[in-house]
Amino acid sequence: MHPPEPTQDAAPADAESLRLEANARREADWKRWGTYLSERQWGTVREDYSPGGDAWGYLPHDHARSRAYRWGEDGLLGLCDRQCRVCFAIALWNGRDPILKERLFGLSGPEGNHGEDVKECYFYLDATPTGCYAKALYKYPQAEFPYARLLEENRRRGKGEGEFEILDTGIFDDNRYFDVFVEYAKASPNDVLIRITAANRGPEAATLHLLPTLWLRNTWSWGRVGEEGYWPKGTLTRARGNGDRAVTAIHPGLGQISLAAEEAPAEILFTENETNAERLFGAANTTPYVKDAFHRYLIGGEKGAVNPAGTGTKSAMVYRLEVPAGGEAVVRLRMSLAEETPAELFGPGFDATIAERIREADEHFARFIPPGATEDGLRVARQAAAGLVWSRQYYFYVVKDWLEGDPSQPPPPASRLGGRNAGWKHLHSRDVVSMPDKWEYPWWAAWDLAFHMLPFAKIDPEFAKEQLILMLREWYMHPNGQLPAYEWSFDDVNPPVHAWACWRVYKISAPRGQRDRLFLERAFQKLLMTFTWWVNRKDAEGNHLFGGGFLGLDNIGVFDRSRPLPGGATLEQADGTAWMAFFCITMLAMALELARKDPAYEDVASKFFEHFVAISDAMNRVGGQGLWDEEDGFYYDQMLIGGQRVPLRVRSAVGVIPLFAVSALAEDVVFRRLPGFAKRMRWFLRNRQDLAKGISFVDSPKRPGDNVYLLAIPSRERLVRVLRYVLDENELLSPHGIRSLSRVHRDHPFELRIDGEVHRVEYVPGESQDWMFGGNSNWRGPVWFPLNYLLIEALERYHHFYHDTLKVECPTGSGVLMTLDEVATELRRRLARLFVAHRDGTRACHGGDPRFAQDPHWKNLLLFHEYFHGDTGKGLGADHQTGWTALVVLIMNDLARERAGAEAAGRLAGSP
Repeated sequence: MHPPEPTQDAAPADAESLRLEANARREADWKRWGTYLSERQWGTVREDYSPGGDAWGYLPHDHARSRAYRWGEDGLLGLCDRQCRVCFAIALWNGRDPILKERLFGLSGPEGNHGEDVKECYFYLDATPTGCYAKALYKYPQAEFPYARLLEENRRRGKGEGEFEILDTGIFDDNRYFDVFVEYAKASPNDVLIRITAANRGPEAATLHLLPTLWLRNTWSWGRVGEEGYWPKGTLTRARGNGDRAVTAIHPGLGQISLAAEEAPAEILFTENETNAERLFGAANTTPYVKDAFHRYLIGGEKGAVNPAGTGTKSAMVYRLEVPAGGEAVVRLRMSLAEETPAELFGPGFDATIAERIREADEHFARFIPPGATEDGLRVARQAAAGLVWSRQYYFYVVKDWLEGDPSQPPPPASRLGGRNAGWKHLHSRDVVSMPDKWEYPWWAAWDLAFHMLPFAKIDPEFAKEQLILMLREWYMHPNGQLPAYEWSFDDVNPPVHAWACWRVYKISAPRGQRDRLFLERAFQKLLMTFTWWVNRKDAEGNHLFGGGFLGLDNIGVFDRSRPLPGGATLEQADGTAWMAFFCITMLAMALELARKDPAYEDVASKFFEHFVAISDAMNRVGGQGLWDEEDGFYYDQMLIGGQRVPLRVRSAVGVIPLFAVSALAEDVVFRRLPGFAKRMRWFLRNRQDLAKGISFVDSPKRPGDNVYLLAIPSRERLVRVLRYVLDENELLSPHGIRSLSRVHRDHPFELRIDGEVHRVEYVPGESQDWMFGGNSNWRGPVWFPLNYLLIEALERYHHFYHDTLKVECPTGSGVLMTLDEVATELRRRLARLFVAHRDGTRACHGGDPRFAQDPHWKNLLLFHEYFHGDTGKGLGADHQTGWTALVVLIMNDLARERAGAEAAGRLAGSP
């Protein structure tokens, strides 16, 4: 069904892999602690108890320091246990800011001229999947943080202007800032070494207040005594006998934990993790010591804000660091459960342990990047993997409890019971889940997560499989079979890529051919329900053409496809239908694999085979030519209005997605081993020639005389015609991958007039210029990683069938002919150019900012954005959305393998 997978490295397991194996066998809980702490809990749906669903307004950034969260916690470069019971993070103050820097600042959706946007400089530098080593960097200005200017300038700008970022304020231009590095290293599963390094990059000595902060998530204020996940109140106190440099935490669910410091801080502060109701609502506080006490004490000078008794549920050590120009200060801490606290906390062994974990991290990642990788290619892959691991987050959201409210809190407005997510009362999420981004998207999104799991299958295969199964479990999947989309609306319809992710993870994660059949079977059984939901809900006319959902591509279409169309029209979607064909052909691949050992799956394989053929036929022939436009040679959406089919001639990714659904069936592999499936397929080919004519076949290269059947939507001739647009640099092919919308629509926008209103689509290579879906993403021109990756895989499958008999111009009009396998490699190279440094040190993703090319403290720092400018490659959207952009790990892996192969071939050719 796919080209053969590269052989997995059979080298002896490294230390990190052994820990992963021990964790999977439950011999050691290496994953209990990790960088699971969110970077933004405020402004989320979970914390929103407003009548109208105004999540951004109900709990804004200004409330975050003073208000106890209901469903989670957030902090700056922090960590917590997997149930977010005990949390650690740093807080900072430069002596000038009006707010203690306890969390990242950014604009809410209504505040930003392109939606929500974090306004900070921070980078994930390293992380192993067990969390045994993790490193991140926060760049903290020494001048007053420009909160007001960032807000006012972005409010002033319109949709046609770029976002005003913190780098645009000039606050970093004279190097008057601190590089604050946070490193975590585990000596044992519950013994975490913490090293915080503050480097002064400025020309003068500067003071930094550093507050390593330990606190307990508030699980006791909601009146849910005795319920799972609602522990009674614990305590933090000064450690006995070491009270000037250690804090002891007692948590009812974890036991006794100590946070010890090598050097005594100036002081240790205590308060409660309770809401400052007086500040926010003018009501009386239940305790004089509330959540924002450290801000008020340090910046406001309120000495009575902290508890003089040295107890509470939130504590901070205060270090006043005088850091010389060009120098640095280091603070060492150790957090451990009582039973794993060593006799010697610090000394030479502390830094030696961190050095050992760094070495082990190097060994672990070296296993997954072939020797052909360049130093810079390794850097790109390593930081992408780090961002992926750092973006795992504890996520707590029980929809039934959220809708109904808590016993000890005011009842929520009645409107909630019929509002957002009201149909998902079964959903109970209390897990560590892979997030797209811990600030702009601090919630899981099912179709994003599917892409995350492919790189995870390389670095942590068990986690990849667990996450995919999690989304299919009965406390996530709807009883009707629908997968939940994301917390803003679980009802939204995302592309059905979950089956593909399960299939690819099944193949990628198998060391030395040992595939996890149980995982595949568990996934397949639940995916049958999802497939049935799609067929019953999204094929409105019963003709195998699908619609009725925005499908995650936001503003790519002429209309907002999640809303009723004007004039009572309906839409038959080229991408919606193609996604279903893709889903179908993936289920066929899974069924055939399972049928190798269980003949019961042969019947269901036949069902998916015939269903795919019917969808393919509908796309190409229903109503005459289906969704194919013979004049243009492209697939388009069609609008049905007044009995007429109106093609929406927008050349976009919508018409490229039909290429994704492709696979080859070889008689010598499938038919001889699966006689039941073979019998049904041969009957079908004889008796349904009206449908079978869309199936191509050639002689097997392995067994002459045996057929290889190609299942695909486009014929060979139509495939070539679509690829002419895909590989045309004036259309979809950019220097950095395939654009989501053809560049031809810059000079020739598409317009459609209905009921006196003009609907227009034009090429916008950068940020969105409309507010469709919040305006914080744009599918009308930029390059998006997930669709590029799916196209690359599809081209390889076509090549597996056509081999060297099919070559196309790449780029179109260049006269250079390439096989489809070579085209796939060319697309990988273009995607890699987004991140790999050019000879002058610049990287396309940085958008020409010279500091990333020249300044030694910036030049090797990478961000993995949500999408990229269609002409320049500049990173856009959520700048830390390493999630699906972490597919670059696999891109760099494949390019390194190709380079190593080419070097080996060169050595072979040159040998005597």
